[in-house]
Amino acid sequence: MDDLPPNPHTSLMPHSRRHLQAGFLAVPPLAVLLALLLAALSALSCTDQKIIEVERPFFEEPPAAAGGVLGWDEAAVNLTTCGNCHVGQQSEFAGTAHADAYDRLAAGEPGACADCHTVNEHGNASEALIGFASTGDARYRDVQCESCHGPGATHVANPDAATKPLASVLVHPIAAAVGGLSPAQDNMDGCAECHGGSHQRIVEEWSQSPHAEVVASPAGNPSCQQCHRGQQVLTAWGENADYKEKSSPEHLPVVCAVCHDPHSNAHPGQLRFPVNTPAIETNLCARCHNRRSSPDPNSTQITPHAPQAALLIGEAGWFPPGLNFEPGQILGTHGTTRNPGLCATCHLPKFQITDPLRPGMLVESTSHLFRPIPCLDANGRPLPFGQECDLAPPTRSYKSCTGGACHGSEQTAFSALTAATARITFLSGQLLGQLQQVDPNLAAAGGEIAGAAPFTVGDGAYFNYSLANFKGSIRGSAVHNPFLIEALLIASIEAVRKEYGVAP
Repeated sequence: MDDLPPNPHTSLMPHSRRHLQAGFLAVPPLAVLLALLLAALSALSCTDQKIIEVERPFFEEPPAAAGGVLGWDEAAVNLTTCGNCHVGQQSEFAGTAHADAYDRLAAGEPGACADCHTVNEHGNASEALIGFASTGDARYRDVQCESCHGPGATHVANPDAATKPLASVLVHPIAAAVGGLSPAQDNMDGCAECHGGSHQRIVEEWSQSPHAEVVASPAGNPSCQQCHRGQQVLTAWGENADYKEKSSPEHLPVVCAVCHDPHSNAHPGQLRFPVNTPAIETNLCARCHNRRSSPDPNSTQITPHAPQAALLIGEAGWFPPGLNFEPGQILGTHGTTRNPGLCATCHLPKFQITDPLRPGMLVESTSHLFRPIPCLDANGRPLPFGQECDLAPPTRSYKSCTGGACHGSEQTAFSALTAATARITFLSGQLLGQLQQVDPNLAAAGGEIAGAAPFTVGDGAYFNYSLANFKGSIRGSAVHNPFLIEALLIASIEAVRKEYGVAP
């Protein structure tokens, strides 16, 4: 104990400890224990507390030709210069595919591919050559923060400036594509500059999909905006990041950053929510594609609206009294664990096609048309909604139906769809004939169907008929859950017969 150094944080100095030891027998045992404990703690606090100061610049000054782009701080651990302060975003970004984009290039073949695998003017609002494009410096390899947010030197020099050049552009790039610009044009910035073109046609396909459409009425209706206005979707999902259109009166469609999180790899594909869960509350697609899947007895709205997710897991429709099955009991294979990707399995089909700009090179169709069985052009590329063809393969692709534990061939998938469509067409026709006798106006207000409260058998039966013919097509219900649709139609036919005495 004599070797212990003085502790400036206590008055119990070494000579005091010697005095305590000499008078051991005269001191109560508890006091001795407390004194010993205090001495031990003071010794530890003195010997363990070491402050090591290392001189290190806050950031490394970028080359003059880099245009103010900072790049990597430590490339070996995927640490960006920005990440020294923005720790949360850095920790998530480090695990994304963007963080090692340069390593994905073939050895010795950066070439034109470097434009999308390094930090440069692509992806942000910079017009001049910057970063890797102007210097070739290895610190600008990979797709880092500044690829989307722009050069960071000004922000680092004055973080408290009123106008920060690193304002997020989570959504902006795709908005330009919606405005009629080709994503391949040089004045594009953001996702579209790299995730577009012949090599990766994500933006081109997306721009031809329903997700790219802004329907004025629901987009302007506050109760519908959480699915029909891009800004409100992000808000409803808890995204509070800044971006150029956040307070814009213009309505954004469902753009890239609505479904994909630029900063996080928590879910495959940098999705904001998983797609491989049947839980409607957390499934990415179901967060919007699950609205009015069953009739509301207190409303005159007796037709479904976006019921796909609930239909897939067997919970959609009107269940007439006296049924021997309950919601969630009747499923097709598409809504079970045999199809772990659920909606994404069918609506994001991927298959290889030839890159027209690079003969002999196969690239993967990005599937962002969201069309499960698309028609194909002469090069084997999928065609968007509205461009129809014969339902049978090979004119139409059923490749999304043949992977894993699904259908054995494209032909058998076509056969299953054809048979289910025929059965549902017959049953819904029978039910419609009954309902027209009950109320010739059908859903028009004032009759037995869609009238004032109370909710009637006619209301429920018409809901099931509309579910089977959602958006004027039986094909969707025949795919999502043909067994439930058939059971509900049969039960509705019987319920109408009993209630109104009208035979099919």
